[in-house]
Amino acid sequence: MDEIKILFPDANIIYINIEFHENDSLRTHTALYNFVCTQLKEDKTNFLLLDEVQEVESFELCLRSLLAEAKCDITVTGSNAQMLSGELSTTLSGRYIQIPIYSLSYSEFLVFHKLADSNESLSNYLRFGGLPYLIHVGLEDGIATEYLKNVNSTILLKDVVARENIRNVAFLENLTAYLADNTGNLMSAFNISKYLKSQQQQIPTQTILNYLRALTLAYYVHKVQRADVNGLKIFEINEKYYFEDMGLRNALRRYDYRNDIHKLMENAVYLHLLRQGYRVFVGVLGNKEIDFMCEKNDNRIYIQVCYMLTDELTINREFGNLMAVKDNFPKYVVTLDEFTTTSGYKGIKQVHLREFLLENF
Repeated sequence: MDEIKILFPDANIIYINIEFHENDSLRTHTALYNFVCTQLKEDKTNFLLLDEVQEVESFELCLRSLLAEAKCDITVTGSNAQMLSGELSTTLSGRYIQIPIYSLSYSEFLVFHKLADSNESLSNYLRFGGLPYLIHVGLEDGIATEYLKNVNSTILLKDVVARENIRNVAFLENLTAYLADNTGNLMSAFNISKYLKSQQQQIPTQTILNYLRALTLAYYVHKVQRADVNGLKIFEINEKYYFEDMGLRNALRRYDYRNDIHKLMENAVYLHLLRQGYRVFVGVLGNKEIDFMCEKNDNRIYIQVCYMLTDELTINREFGNLMAVKDNFPKYVVTLDEFTTTSGYKGIKQVHLREFLLENF
């Protein structure tokens, strides 16, 4: 809205947050359309901004009519992937632009909290994540963790349980905890089901698939599929899951730096790549695995993530996997080693995580 006021000082801005109690009467497409029409001004450029539009029943019918009549410029927000699926994709096909909004990047985190780039700042980012409201809460363990737990509960109950009619809430909570424990590990619904059987829980594979899908539709976790480096063949089994926000991931389990750091490093790298507009896969090359194979337009980059290159075996594994890829696209090894070689190793650049998260690709 601030941007509109700069570009169009005389604009008529109509802002509606559907979650506000005062707007309860607007939760049908007909009521919303009629109200918006009463707010339009013929002698001005009209802009309509709707927050949490998915709360309006069949809202796409209202938007379609407003678009067809060219009554206003429209911007809508929603917190669930369902708002851009099914009927909407048909009704508004070719007439909308989707802009994904992620939690704060590391550079934005520094700006929000007025912090300098340092190992301590990076540690806070990996631990508490990038939810903007943390600026009002602070980065102290007790209150920040309690806030993140509350956000977790809200997302699971509102955007997953209620919207997807989840019945086994206890299992959903156990599943999210399992994803937190196995962030960045290859997994499948079948293997999860097999693990649960060892824990005396009988959950069908299809139920697990449905619950994983519900979590991804709520933008709570992201599924990363495996793809062949040479042919970009997509493998349908075994994928990795990363959290939309690392603070939410850490709120599910007691934060343990020693056991969690590599998982959080991978999660942070993955989110940074998404923000840069890349399609991200787990690269497969024979029996070797590349942590991230990323594509944007005709460009590609390959990335390995490693806590520290402590011995020759680790160095050979991390650099060796990338060296096996015979194309000339950029290749990186991201670590927390304080001393990195600017020249790299056989064309492969080693970078500190802080440097990587501040770089635009």
